[in-house]
Formats: sequence, C-alpha cells, structure tokens
Amino acid sequence: MREKLEKIKVLAMDIDGTLTDGTLVFHGESQIKLFNVYDGLGIRLAMNAGLAIAWVTGNISDSVTKRAQSLGLTEVYQGSRFKAVTIREIAEKHGITTDEIAFVGDDINDIPALKTCGFAVAVANAVPEVKALADYITETPGSKGAVREVIELILKTQGRWDEAVESFLAMLEREQAAKSEGPGVN
Repeated sequence: MREKLEKIKVLAMDIDGTLTDGTLVFHGESQIKLFNVYDGLGIRLAMNAGLAIAWVTGNISDSVTKRAQSLGLTEVYQGSRFKAVTIREIAEKHGITTDEIAFVGDDINDIPALKTCGFAVAVANAVPEVKALADYITETPGSKGAVREVIELILKTQGRWDEAVESFLAMLEREQAAKSEGPGVN
C-alpha cells in the first residue's frame, strides 16, 4: 500500500455518497447537498501541499459548483457517466499515468474509475462490490470526513502532512495580518 500511496499526485473522488451522504434534496430547480467541513479543510490542505484534487460525478448540481468554488477547486467533472474515461483525461491533463491517481468512491458506478486508477478507495459505507476492489477502506463513512481521512493517509505516507498543516496555518496568519493592516488601522 505504501508504494502505491507514494506515487499519488492526484486525488479524484465521487461526490454523492462520498463527499455527501447521497441524499438529494430538491428545492425548486436546485439540488441541495450537505458537505462536511472536515473534508473541505482536508481538500484545502491537500491543494496547499500540491496534491491535485478532482471531483468526478455523474450528477450535475449548482451545489457542487458552489462548494468547489468556495474551496478554490477548479477540477470538477460533472455529468461524467463514464468515470474511467474521466480518470484517463485527468491523467493526460496532468501529464501522469493513471497509477498516480487515487480515486474514492462508494457505489457501482464508481467501479470503472476504481479499476482504472492506481489506488482505489472505498468509503466505509460503500457497497460490497466497491469494497471488494479497494486498496483501502476508510474507517469513516462518506460525508463524515472519509475524504479527509484519505488525504491525511496520502500526505502522511508521503511525509507532507506536517508541512501542509504548517503552510496552511501560516497562510491564515498572513491573511489575518493583512486584514489588521487594512485601511483605517494605525
């Protein structure tokens, strides 16, 4: 497992059932999805540490777009019915092989992506068919911080976790200092 994790340059993941609990709430023309803040901070830490993040979902939702924007995430593939094709496109975009991509999923439609990537992850509440393919099964269920768990696993294995945390905290301190030095402050 360590050998596979050390190669990872991109962490791709499904949305519904992985970053959310899979519940779809409709309000007029909009879908409402609930995202976990632990996953969100983990994603920001990962990106800050240089680990690319990609969301791959068969669904299309403004909620996904808005959450991605709030995290500064630009690689969002919505309406991706053929997730293995998307994984290969991500590899090509980054100039890497699919062995350098980890994928987190929960349901049968994630199986092709899990078979294509170099490190397959099933969330704790994934269906048995997905768990059977996984290199790693999270202790945490989807929507409850499972993605954060995977990010910590990758960055700690690669020896980048402490640096990611320190870098993130330093960024917050710089933002706070800049805010306190704003107009009208002596």
